[in-house]
Amino acid sequence: MGTLKPKLFTTLKDYSKAQFLSDTIAGLVVGVVAIPLAIAFAIASGLSPEKGLFTAVVAGILISALGGSRVQIGGPTGAFVIIVYGIVQKYGVDGLVFATLLAGVLLILMGYAKLGTIIKYIPHSVIVGFTSGIAVVIFSSQIKDFFGLSMEALPADFIGKWKVMFANIRTVNLYSLAVALFTVLVIACWPRISRRIPGSLVALVVTSVVVSIFQWPVETIGARFGDLPHALPAPQLPVLSWDRVQGLLHPAFTLALLGAIESLLSAVVSDGMIGGRHRPNMELIAQGAANIGSSLLGGMPATGAVARTVTNIKNGGRTPIAGIVHAITVLLALLFLGHWLKHIPLACLAGILVVVSYHMSEWRSFKELLKTTRGGVLVLLSTFFLTVLVDLTVAIEIGMVLSAFLFVKRMAEISEVKFIAREIADDESGEESPIQKIEIPKGVEVYEIKGPFFFGIANKFEEAVRIVAQKPKVRILRLRDVPVMDSTGLYALRSFYHKSKHSGIHLLIAGLHVQPLNEVVKSNLYDLIGEENVLPNIKEALQRANQLIA
Repeated sequence: MGTLKPKLFTTLKDYSKAQFLSDTIAGLVVGVVAIPLAIAFAIASGLSPEKGLFTAVVAGILISALGGSRVQIGGPTGAFVIIVYGIVQKYGVDGLVFATLLAGVLLILMGYAKLGTIIKYIPHSVIVGFTSGIAVVIFSSQIKDFFGLSMEALPADFIGKWKVMFANIRTVNLYSLAVALFTVLVIACWPRISRRIPGSLVALVVTSVVVSIFQWPVETIGARFGDLPHALPAPQLPVLSWDRVQGLLHPAFTLALLGAIESLLSAVVSDGMIGGRHRPNMELIAQGAANIGSSLLGGMPATGAVARTVTNIKNGGRTPIAGIVHAITVLLALLFLGHWLKHIPLACLAGILVVVSYHMSEWRSFKELLKTTRGGVLVLLSTFFLTVLVDLTVAIEIGMVLSAFLFVKRMAEISEVKFIAREIADDESGEESPIQKIEIPKGVEVYEIKGPFFFGIANKFEEAVRIVAQKPKVRILRLRDVPVMDSTGLYALRSFYHKSKHSGIHLLIAGLHVQPLNEVVKSNLYDLIGEENVLPNIKEALQRANQLIA
């Protein structure tokens, strides 16, 4: 059960005052960074701003307290924006709360099922494809507030959204555009002045003060959403029903899968920066608990945030205490600064999210992947365009299926089936002398398979047998280069045995590895072939063939 132990307990064993000071400073900095992001992600998702703050508080505490990473910072992220927006449009806020709760339960089950290594099985082209797609969708969703366009709610679909925005391009608010451009410029240039104080905070304070003092006609949080609450809401369990479970299970699974991918990616990145090693299954359990906690407060989905985690590390955070301090910082802002937060211009938040979408786009990785194999490019572009134009769930599903088919194709291409007619190399003796050639006796056929013996090569094997129209007395199947065999390969082997027996041909197997041998034994095919006909190498198989012929 060591892998299911939170990192907090491990780090507190040798905790010091100096580390507490570093964690506190890092937590305060990250908390300040998280406040505008939490608000911006909530608004971009079609929710009221306080939902993002509630999520940052409860998820931030639970992910740090229970997580399997020393430095992970949790909360609402841009990855969820398009999914959450779609759920809210179709099922309402109550539906989102229920889907978040289900996603939390699924994440906990994934953790206990030890699926924390799931990130290893998702191709890089799929991850880059949907991440870049999400960045494009977030960027397009912020154009309205970035330019201050006077228009009603935007359509949900990507193309329809841009059509409406272009139709209203003449309604640009120059004050909003100035605020947004100033925000982007400050975030880009401020690190040259100070890396301790976040550029997004500087832009947020300056634009809020300027808009308030000079009464610029720029929409603010207060103008659109009213006053923000000054306390966390009481926990409330969403209404449970089987019909709702059935309707929201698919969106919940998408939230859980994306949350798992994002949090584990963030943990892997942070491991590389601090030289640590996270506990992936415990991390999934913590993410599940955080999403359940967020849903009970009416919040939105949460996961590990790469950018905030990196900020935490760069400012000295090295234990989960920093993440807890970050969540407390957001809570204090909610309790005591709610009156001031409502003055934040929406154009400023749009500028912040435009910068987020730029960093999220992974355009360098996207560009490099376009130079890879045609299959990799197909997976990348399919996942990207499906994310942008259709749906993230469909994009991930299609991307994974395409990747699986391409992998099978590659495995089938490197696998080989050979019919050896006259002589075969004796390279199994382990001696350093030149490889000798062993003559194959008359009446003996030797087939050799190289590579995994699975469904992708089963047809190739059957075709090779069909081409050789002779009727020998003995057939030897050499499998020394077959590391694994699946059920289809086993079926092909069984069929090969029965056809040989029906024709009065003895079948010998040579060079079985452990996994294929176990499969043959478990299926009772070992008993059918006979222990004496399963030989360790080709030399002994040929000796046995000579005995059978004699």
